[in-house]
Amino acid sequence: MTYQQETIKPYSPDGAKGAQVEQMFDSIAHSYDLLNHTLSLGIDKSWRRAAIDSLKPFAPQHLLDVATGTGDFALMAMHRLAPKHIVGVDLSEGMLQVGQEKMAREGLSEKIELRKADCMQLDLPDNTFDAVTVAYGVRNFEDLDRGLREMRRVLRPGGRLVIIELTSPIRFPMKQLFWLYAHVLMPLVGKLVSKDSKAYSYLPATMEAFPQGEVMQRILEHAGYVDVRFKRFTFGLSTLYTAAK
Repeated sequence: MTYQQETIKPYSPDGAKGAQVEQMFDSIAHSYDLLNHTLSLGIDKSWRRAAIDSLKPFAPQHLLDVATGTGDFALMAMHRLAPKHIVGVDLSEGMLQVGQEKMAREGLSEKIELRKADCMQLDLPDNTFDAVTVAYGVRNFEDLDRGLREMRRVLRPGGRLVIIELTSPIRFPMKQLFWLYAHVLMPLVGKLVSKDSKAYSYLPATMEAFPQGEVMQRILEHAGYVDVRFKRFTFGLSTLYTAAK
Protein backbone atom coordinates (compact mmCIF):
# COMPACT_ATOMS: atom_id res chain seq x y z
CA MET A 1 0.00 0.00 0.00
CA THR A 2 1.26 3.48 -0.87
CA TYR A 3 0.22 6.38 1.35
CA GLN A 4 1.00 9.92 0.26
CA GLN A 5 1.35 11.87 3.47
CA GLU A 6 0.07 15.44 3.43
CA THR A 7 2.84 17.60 4.84
CA ILE A 8 1.59 20.27 7.21
CA LYS A 9 4.21 22.45 8.89
CA PRO A 10 3.77 24.74 11.89
CA TYR A 11 5.31 27.94 10.54
CA SER A 12 6.29 27.93 6.89
CA PRO A 13 5.96 25.72 3.80
CA ASP A 14 9.72 26.08 3.41
CA GLY A 15 12.18 24.07 5.48
CA ALA A 16 12.02 20.65 7.12
CA LYS A 17 8.94 19.74 9.13
CA GLY A 18 11.03 18.13 11.88
CA ALA A 19 12.97 21.33 12.55
CA GLN A 20 9.78 23.39 12.67
CA VAL A 21 8.08 20.92 15.01
CA GLU A 22 11.13 21.10 17.29
CA GLN A 23 10.95 24.91 17.26
CA MET A 24 7.21 24.86 17.96
CA PHE A 25 7.43 22.54 20.95
CA ASP A 26 10.38 24.48 22.36
CA SER A 27 8.15 27.55 22.14
CA ILE A 28 5.13 26.06 23.95
CA ALA A 29 6.95 23.74 26.40
CA HIS A 30 6.30 26.02 29.38
CA SER A 31 2.51 25.78 28.96
CA TYR A 32 2.11 22.44 27.17
CA ASP A 33 0.90 20.30 30.09
CA LEU A 34 -1.63 22.90 31.24
CA LEU A 35 -3.04 23.41 27.75
CA ASN A 36 -3.09 19.70 26.98
CA HIS A 37 -5.35 18.88 29.91
CA THR A 38 -7.38 22.09 29.72
CA LEU A 39 -8.21 21.87 26.02
CA SER A 40 -9.30 18.24 26.37
CA LEU A 41 -11.27 19.00 29.57
CA GLY A 42 -9.10 16.36 31.25
CA ILE A 43 -10.54 13.55 29.11
CA ASP A 44 -7.09 12.88 27.64
CA LYS A 45 -6.05 11.27 30.92
CA SER A 46 -8.61 8.48 30.49
CA TRP A 47 -7.44 7.96 26.89
CA ARG A 48 -3.85 7.70 28.09
CA ARG A 49 -4.80 5.18 30.79
CA ALA A 50 -6.61 3.01 28.24
CA ALA A 51 -3.57 3.04 25.95
CA ILE A 52 -1.18 2.07 28.73
CA ASP A 53 -3.51 -0.56 30.18
CA SER A 54 -3.64 -2.29 26.78
CA LEU A 55 -0.05 -3.36 27.54
CA LYS A 56 -0.82 -4.93 30.93
CA PRO A 57 -1.34 -8.47 29.56
CA PHE A 58 2.17 -8.35 28.05
CA ALA A 59 3.98 -7.05 31.18
CA PRO A 60 6.66 -5.14 29.23
CA GLN A 61 9.86 -4.47 31.17
CA HIS A 62 11.73 -2.23 28.74
CA LEU A 63 9.71 0.53 27.07
CA LEU A 64 10.47 3.21 24.53
CA ASP A 65 8.19 6.27 24.55
CA VAL A 66 8.56 8.18 21.27
CA ALA A 67 7.66 11.89 21.10
CA THR A 68 7.66 11.74 24.89
CA GLY A 69 7.38 15.53 25.26
CA THR A 70 7.30 16.42 28.95
CA GLY A 71 7.19 12.74 29.91
CA ASP A 72 3.55 12.55 31.08
CA PHE A 73 2.86 9.31 29.21
CA ALA A 74 6.14 7.71 30.32
CA LEU A 75 5.39 8.67 33.92
CA MET A 76 1.91 7.18 33.78
CA ALA A 77 3.33 4.02 32.18
CA MET A 78 5.84 3.66 35.01
CA HIS A 79 3.10 3.95 37.64
CA ARG A 80 0.61 1.62 35.89
CA LEU A 81 2.95 -1.01 34.41
CA ALA A 82 5.95 -0.90 36.79
CA PRO A 83 8.54 -1.78 34.12
CA LYS A 84 12.24 -1.94 34.87
CA HIS A 85 13.16 0.94 32.58
CA ILE A 86 11.66 3.49 30.18
CA VAL A 87 13.51 5.51 27.58
CA GLY A 88 11.67 8.61 26.38
CA VAL A 89 12.84 10.38 23.22
CA ASP A 90 11.82 13.72 21.73
CA LEU A 91 13.08 16.38 19.32
CA SER A 92 12.42 19.28 21.67
CA GLU A 93 14.99 20.11 24.33
CA GLY A 94 12.51 22.52 25.89
CA MET A 95 9.93 19.77 26.41
CA LEU A 96 12.57 17.34 27.67
CA GLN A 97 13.83 19.86 30.22
CA VAL A 98 10.33 20.16 31.68
CA GLY A 99 10.11 16.36 31.71
CA GLN A 100 13.47 15.88 33.40
CA GLU A 101 12.46 18.27 36.18
CA LYS A 102 9.26 16.27 36.58
CA MET A 103 11.14 12.95 36.85
CA ALA A 104 13.54 14.42 39.39
CA ARG A 105 10.64 15.55 41.59
CA GLU A 106 9.18 12.03 41.43
CA GLY A 107 12.55 10.40 42.15
CA LEU A 108 12.37 8.51 38.86
CA SER A 109 15.29 9.98 36.91
CA GLU A 110 17.13 6.63 36.86
CA LYS A 111 14.10 4.55 35.85
CA ILE A 112 12.81 6.99 33.21
CA GLU A 113 15.61 8.23 30.97
CA LEU A 114 14.70 11.17 28.72
CA ARG A 115 16.94 12.01 25.79
CA LYS A 116 16.89 14.06 22.62
CA ALA A 117 16.49 11.92 19.50
CA ASP A 118 14.80 11.94 16.12
CA CYS A 119 12.42 9.02 15.62
CA MET A 120 13.32 9.03 11.92
CA GLN A 121 16.74 7.68 12.93
CA LEU A 122 16.95 6.33 16.47
CA ASP A 123 20.36 5.80 18.00
CA LEU A 124 19.17 2.54 19.56
CA PRO A 125 19.96 -1.12 18.82
CA ASP A 126 17.65 -3.47 16.93
CA ASN A 127 15.27 -5.71 18.90
CA THR A 128 15.69 -3.83 22.19
CA PHE A 129 12.27 -2.96 23.60
CA ASP A 130 9.28 -5.00 24.75
CA ALA A 131 6.97 -2.12 23.83
CA VAL A 132 7.07 1.17 21.96
CA THR A 133 4.49 3.84 22.70
CA VAL A 134 3.54 7.12 21.05
CA ALA A 135 0.98 9.42 22.67
CA TYR A 136 -0.26 12.21 20.41
CA GLY A 137 2.95 12.37 18.42
CA VAL A 138 2.76 10.36 15.20
CA ARG A 139 0.94 13.11 13.31
CA ASN A 140 4.06 15.26 13.81
CA PHE A 141 6.38 12.72 12.14
CA GLU A 142 8.18 14.12 9.11
CA ASP A 143 7.78 10.75 7.36
CA LEU A 144 5.11 8.51 8.86
CA ASP A 145 6.15 5.25 7.19
CA ARG A 146 9.82 5.77 8.01
CA GLY A 147 9.00 6.52 11.65
CA LEU A 148 6.80 3.44 11.96
CA ARG A 149 9.50 1.21 10.46
CA GLU A 150 12.16 2.69 12.73
CA MET A 151 10.02 1.94 15.79
CA ARG A 152 9.48 -1.59 14.53
CA ARG A 153 13.25 -2.01 14.13
CA VAL A 154 13.91 -1.37 17.82
CA LEU A 155 11.04 -3.61 18.97
CA ARG A 156 12.00 -7.14 19.90
CA PRO A 157 10.18 -9.95 18.00
CA GLY A 158 6.70 -10.18 19.46
CA GLY A 159 7.01 -6.72 21.00
CA ARG A 160 4.01 -4.39 21.09
CA LEU A 161 3.36 -1.00 19.52
CA VAL A 162 0.80 1.32 21.12
CA ILE A 163 -0.25 4.58 19.48
CA ILE A 164 -2.87 6.91 20.91
CA GLU A 165 -3.71 9.84 18.64
CA LEU A 166 -6.21 12.66 18.38
CA THR A 167 -8.58 12.21 15.47
CA SER A 168 -11.44 14.14 13.90
CA PRO A 169 -15.00 12.89 14.48
CA ILE A 170 -16.71 11.87 11.25
CA ARG A 171 -20.40 11.92 12.27
CA PHE A 172 -22.94 14.68 12.90
CA PRO A 173 -23.11 16.59 15.24
CA MET A 174 -19.65 15.91 16.75
CA LYS A 175 -17.95 16.60 13.42
CA GLN A 176 -19.43 20.11 13.26
CA LEU A 177 -18.89 20.83 16.97
CA PHE A 178 -15.29 19.69 16.72
CA TRP A 179 -14.68 21.99 13.75
CA LEU A 180 -15.78 25.00 15.81
CA TYR A 181 -13.72 23.87 18.78
CA ALA A 182 -10.59 23.16 16.73
CA HIS A 183 -10.69 26.24 14.50
CA VAL A 184 -12.00 28.86 16.93
CA LEU A 185 -11.55 27.92 20.59
CA MET A 186 -8.28 25.94 20.43
CA PRO A 187 -6.24 28.55 18.52
CA LEU A 188 -7.62 31.36 20.71
CA VAL A 189 -6.88 29.70 24.05
CA GLY A 190 -3.59 28.32 22.77
CA LYS A 191 -2.41 31.75 21.64
CA LEU A 192 -3.43 33.44 24.91
CA VAL A 193 -1.68 30.89 27.12
CA SER A 194 1.31 29.78 25.06
CA LYS A 195 1.92 33.09 23.22
CA ASP A 196 2.52 31.08 20.03
CA SER A 197 -0.06 32.12 17.45
CA LYS A 198 0.78 29.29 15.02
CA ALA A 199 1.07 26.18 17.20
CA TYR A 200 -2.59 25.74 18.08
CA SER A 201 -3.70 26.26 14.50
CA TYR A 202 -1.15 23.70 13.29
CA LEU A 203 -2.24 21.02 15.78
CA PRO A 204 -5.92 20.76 14.71
CA ALA A 205 -4.87 20.95 11.06
CA THR A 206 -2.70 17.85 11.53
CA MET A 207 -5.58 16.05 13.25
CA GLU A 208 -7.84 16.61 10.24
CA ALA A 209 -5.20 15.59 7.70
CA PHE A 210 -3.88 12.54 9.55
CA PRO A 211 -5.05 9.08 8.38
CA GLN A 212 -7.32 7.33 10.83
CA GLY A 213 -9.23 4.11 11.42
CA GLU A 214 -8.95 1.53 8.67
CA VAL A 215 -6.54 3.68 6.64
CA MET A 216 -4.07 3.90 9.52
CA GLN A 217 -4.53 0.18 10.14
CA ARG A 218 -3.42 -0.57 6.57
CA ILE A 219 -0.46 1.83 6.89
CA LEU A 220 0.72 -0.04 10.00
CA GLU A 221 0.38 -3.38 8.23
CA HIS A 222 2.32 -2.02 5.26
CA ALA A 223 5.10 -1.00 7.67
CA GLY A 224 5.41 -4.64 8.75
CA TYR A 225 3.23 -4.83 11.87
CA VAL A 226 0.83 -7.68 12.59
CA ASP A 227 -2.25 -8.05 14.79
CA VAL A 228 -3.14 -4.41 14.06
CA ARG A 229 -6.28 -3.17 15.80
CA PHE A 230 -7.87 0.17 16.58
CA LYS A 231 -10.47 1.51 18.96
CA ARG A 232 -12.13 4.93 18.93
CA PHE A 233 -12.88 6.91 22.09
CA THR A 234 -15.28 9.74 22.91
CA PHE A 235 -17.19 10.04 19.61
CA GLY A 236 -13.98 9.60 17.62
CA LEU A 237 -11.94 12.37 19.26
CA SER A 238 -9.10 9.93 20.00
CA THR A 239 -8.11 6.58 18.52
CA LEU A 240 -5.98 3.82 20.00
CA TYR A 241 -3.91 1.64 17.66
CA THR A 242 -2.23 -1.53 18.87
CA ALA A 243 0.04 -3.85 16.90
CA ALA A 244 2.86 -6.37 17.22
CA LYS A 245 6.19 -7.02 15.52
